[in-house]
Amino acid sequence: MDPTINYPRPLRWTREQFLQMIDLGWFHDKRVELIGGEVIEMASQFDLHLASVTLTGDALRVAFGAGYWVRAQGSLDLSPHGIPDPDIAVTPGGPQGAARTIARSALLVVEVSDTTLAYDRYHKASLYAAGGITDYWIVNLVQRQLEVYRDPIADNTQPFGFRYASRTILDPPDVVSLLAAPLASITVADLLP
Repeated sequence: MDPTINYPRPLRWTREQFLQMIDLGWFHDKRVELIGGEVIEMASQFDLHLASVTLTGDALRVAFGAGYWVRAQGSLDLSPHGIPDPDIAVTPGGPQGAARTIARSALLVVEVSDTTLAYDRYHKASLYAAGGITDYWIVNLVQRQLEVYRDPIADNTQPFGFRYASRTILDPPDVVSLLAAPLASITVADLLP
């Protein structure tokens, strides 16, 4: 870019502005999330994607048991970097007594991915690592694998200044353990339609 030219800059939305837009009904007919100050419209889902979200949620409910909320496509406030709506986020507690708040952390975040695989591996992984999510999974529908990301570390080459130091690829017969529930395990095939 030429430093002598005054380029137009995009307007970056804050958490407060984004939540106010939601309250005012700006997105009443759309699914959106705030990532890096940009409002991103989420794509429609095919049955393959939705089936994997359902199967993953079911498997995690069994693995975690009572005392945990397996949240499907609920917002997660990772300010100042964004408010994504991961396909699955597991938090302590449950839906009973929920207030008009947004969870600020999760024990596990899962994205089910087919058309957004590169975005989930790069941007979303950096966002979740910056947000302190220690266990991030991608259910990769393209290769029919589970990608497990752990050990967030600082890395200023990444979009949000963090990345995961550990990445493990698991195939359908493999078993994955959960950092927050180490006695539980899930077979990868149980997450795939």
